[in-house]
This record gives sequence, structure tokens and C-alpha cells, in this order.
Amino acid sequence: MFTKKTEPTSADSHSTAKPSTPTPAKPASAVSASPAPAAKPKPAPSILSSDLTITGNLVTTGDIQIEGTVEGDIRAHLLTVGEGATVKGECVADDVVVNGRVVGCVRGLKVRLTAQARVEGDIIHKTIAIESGAHFEGSVKREDDPLAGGKKIKTA
Repeated sequence: MFTKKTEPTSADSHSTAKPSTPTPAKPASAVSASPAPAAKPKPAPSILSSDLTITGNLVTTGDIQIEGTVEGDIRAHLLTVGEGATVKGECVADDVVVNGRVVGCVRGLKVRLTAQARVEGDIIHKTIAIESGAHFEGSVKREDDPLAGGKKIKTA
């Protein structure tokens, strides 16, 4: 496959191995096709600490964990409302876990109210779990696509 070819140099007479034939060119289809982009790693969840108060809407395609106070609407992939947290606004996410207080509508494919949850508002869900001890005041409605309804959350 390879043959040794000696090239004279002025300093020494060592030989180097080189291919006797050039490497074949790639077909045109292989040259023009770009490699598939690598999948991006999932970002860490955003955590809003207990001493933080936010007035305004939060929108992300990632995960949010609320430990403080939010006065505004939230849209996320996974929304976790911590035990000491309060959200006053609409919560929309694929997965919603409420450990704290929510005053407003909750929309999610999967909604879970833990024993410490306090919800004042309607829940629109595909699946729901309410643990014993949770406080809930409002209506519950099952929909196949609970994320489709509701008000549009404006981004600045």
C-alpha cells in the first residue's frame, strides 16, 4: 500500500515513508454534506433564591425552581415551586410541582401538588397528583393539550 521513497537532504540521508499515490478525492455528495450538529447538553435549572422577589413574566424552555416570590406569569419546561415560595400569576409548564403557594391558574401536562402545596386558582392538566394535606381552592379540568389554552405570556 505504501512504498518508501527516499528524499535526499543536505544534512542527513534518512528516509521518510510517504504514500506513493495521493489520497482519493471524496465524492461531491460527501463534500457538500455537513455533519449533523451535536446535541446540546441540557442546561442546569434556573434557581430563584428565597430572598429574591421578581415582578414580571418569566419565560424559558428550560427548568425553573422558585424559592422566592414571583408576581407575574411563568412558562417553563419544568416548574418547581419551593415550600417557602409564592407565585402570583399563571404557571404553564410541561411538568409543574407545587410545594409552596400559587395564586393563579396552573396549566401542565403533569401537575403535582405536594402535601405542603397551597393553590388558589384553576388547574388545567393532562395528569394530576394531589397529595394528602395539600390545600386547593379552585376547579380542576383535564385536557389532552392543557398548554394550548390560556393567555399568551408576552416577552419583552
